[in-house]
Amino acid sequence: MKKFLIIQTAFIGDVILATAVAEKLHRFYPDAMIDFMVRKGNDSLLNNHPYLRQVIVWDKKQSKYTNLLKLLKQTRSERYHHVINLQRFAASGFLTAFSKAEERIGFEKNPLSFLFDKKFPHVIGNKTQSGEHEVKRCLNLIEHLTDGSFEHPRLYPSKEDEMAVDEYMKELYITISPASVWFTKQTPAKIWIDFINRNADKKCYLLGAPADIELCNQIRMQCADARVEVLAGKLSLLQSAALMKQAEMNYTNDSAPLHISSAMNAPVTAVFCSTIPEFGFGPLSSNSCTVETKELLDCRPCGLHGYSECPKGHFNCSHLSI
Repeated sequence: MKKFLIIQTAFIGDVILATAVAEKLHRFYPDAMIDFMVRKGNDSLLNNHPYLRQVIVWDKKQSKYTNLLKLLKQTRSERYHHVINLQRFAASGFLTAFSKAEERIGFEKNPLSFLFDKKFPHVIGNKTQSGEHEVKRCLNLIEHLTDGSFEHPRLYPSKEDEMAVDEYMKELYITISPASVWFTKQTPAKIWIDFINRNADKKCYLLGAPADIELCNQIRMQCADARVEVLAGKLSLLQSAALMKQAEMNYTNDSAPLHISSAMNAPVTAVFCSTIPEFGFGPLSSNSCTVETKELLDCRPCGLHGYSECPKGHFNCSHLSI
């Protein structure tokens, strides 16, 4: 029986997109044992996943490297047939290289990829040439074990998750996830406020983490005539996913809620400010579209992940309409 370990200890969106690898491995090896390693805090995303034997959690905030060594010991004891590392950083490369797996797989960009058995390019697109979607880049790592077909990421909210949001589904609604970790990925609040006020007849739920409550409340207070309710901080990630699945439309930044939509095949409109869809992190839902500025800006994109402030000081890439 095959034993696989998938490593993706980056952020929420990265984990969601990486679920496509688990889906495809199960399709080709339905009896295999598939484990998934994530950073602490992201493990709840994989609750109820029917194809995973276990979710291994790395606590990066407390005793990061002590915990890394414990994980290495655990990984080596499992004697995996294949360790598939979807990250491009040294710590995950260390786990992969010294895992004692029969086959160690990862991206060339990983500093320790010279110790891997198979390594693959990870090419990001640009504004003149669209690159492969990140899901496809991840699936490339297991093509020799499967085939070249595409697989969508997927999340599995439980019946309890669905029941927890059932009360919010009594009428047609939209959701807006207005926040982002990075300032230059975050659509300005005034754009969301204008959009909500122009669609005041629609029930609107504002989603996000506890840290996003203040922003959501600010938006709600400036939409006095609209039917807006703040659910930020009230729902788990999988509860949010269940709610987004049934929405008339979900509006997101280039951030985790975009990828939640993709994993649920939920309708989504994704707004890109400083980043661009050509990087390979655009929506995958069958009902999806993207919104970008129409201004031709030499400075856009300014970076792959966004910044805490606009490097040019003007944030012109946020001049757009929804």
